[in-house]
Amino acid sequence: MMQRTPAAPAPTQQEDEQRIVTPKAREEDRVADRNLRPRRLQEYIGQDQVKQSLSVFIEAARLREEPLDHTLLYGPPGLGKTTLATIIAAEMGVNLRITSGPAIERPGDLVSILTNLRPGDVLFIDEIHRLNRIVEEVLYPAMEDFAVDIIIGKGPAARSMRINLPKFTLVGATTRLALLTGPLRDRFGSVMRLDFYDIDATQTIITRSAGILGIPISPVGANAIARRARGTPRIANRLLKRVRDVAEVRGAPSIDEAIADEALAMLNVDELGLDEIDRRILETIINKFDGGPVGIDTIAAATSEESDTIMDVYEPFLIQLGFLQRTPRGRLATRRAYEHLSIPLPQSNDIRQQSFFEDA
Repeated sequence: MMQRTPAAPAPTQQEDEQRIVTPKAREEDRVADRNLRPRRLQEYIGQDQVKQSLSVFIEAARLREEPLDHTLLYGPPGLGKTTLATIIAAEMGVNLRITSGPAIERPGDLVSILTNLRPGDVLFIDEIHRLNRIVEEVLYPAMEDFAVDIIIGKGPAARSMRINLPKFTLVGATTRLALLTGPLRDRFGSVMRLDFYDIDATQTIITRSAGILGIPISPVGANAIARRARGTPRIANRLLKRVRDVAEVRGAPSIDEAIADEALAMLNVDELGLDEIDRRILETIINKFDGGPVGIDTIAAATSEESDTIMDVYEPFLIQLGFLQRTPRGRLATRRAYEHLSIPLPQSNDIRQQSFFEDA
C-alpha cells in the first residue's frame, strides 16, 4: 500500500490572522480600512437588501426626530458590519462610540460608556456575543427603558438607584448569532444578515479602492483579484495592495490580469481564493477520512486547528463554493472538492456514498 507523507500541522489561531485571505482584521487593515470605508449609504457597495431596509428605517427615524431602533448585524467577518455602523451614525448626524464585547469586562465599564453618551448617539458593540452575562443584564434596561440600575453601598445599607440615560441606538455585530441569548436578541428592533459578495460587487469595490489609493487597474485585473477575494471586501482590499507591490516591482503601468495572476500565485492563492490551509482541510477530510462524514472536532484534531476557527473562518467559504457539506453525521467533501484538488473520486460500493456523489 502506498505511504502518504504526513501533512504539516495547520497554523495556530494566531498564525491564521497572518493569512493573506483571513477575513479577520490584520494590523495593516486598521489604517487602510478607515481610508477606504464608504461614509454614506449611497457609497456602500453590495448588500442591497440591507441597504434598502436601512435607508427606509433611517429616513423614518429622521422624520420622527427619534433615534434609530437598536440594530443587530450578523454574518461572517470582513463583510462591512463596522462600516455600516459608521454609516448609520453619519446618516443620523450623531456621534459613534465603538467598543467590543470582550473589552467590557465589568458592569461598571458598560455603565461608564452609557452615561457618557449624548442624545441620539450610536453605540457600536463588536463581537456582542462575547459580552459577559452579568454585563448583559445591565444592557437590558438600557435598551428598553434607557436607564440603568446601580447598587450603592453594601450589606443592609445597600440601596438601588436608577440612572436615566439619553435615548441612543445600539448597533451590535456578531459572527455567531446562535451564541446570543434570546433576551438580548429580542431587544433589537432590526436584525440584518450580511452575505458574501458576488464577483461583480467585489470587482466594483476593488475598482473604487484602487481609485482612492491611486492604483491604475484594468477591468480584467480587478476581476482577477475579485475572483480570489472570497466574497469579502477586506480580503479584496488586502489582495489589491499585494498585487500593487508586484506591479510596482515589475514596472507595470497598471494592474492587468497577468500581473494579478502572478502576484496571487506567489501568495499561494488559487483561482477560487483557496489558500494552503483551505486545501489542507479538504485534503484531510478526503485522504484521512475517505471524504467523510467526519465530525468537526475530529477535523480540528487532525489539522491542529480549533474547531471554532474552522466553523467561523474556513467552513463558510468552503460550503459556499460547494466543496463541503454539513450533515447530521458530520462534514462531507463533495465531488467539486475532489475535482478542484485533482483527486480521483473513490471507487466505493457504499450505495449512500455513490448516491451522494451523483447528486452533488
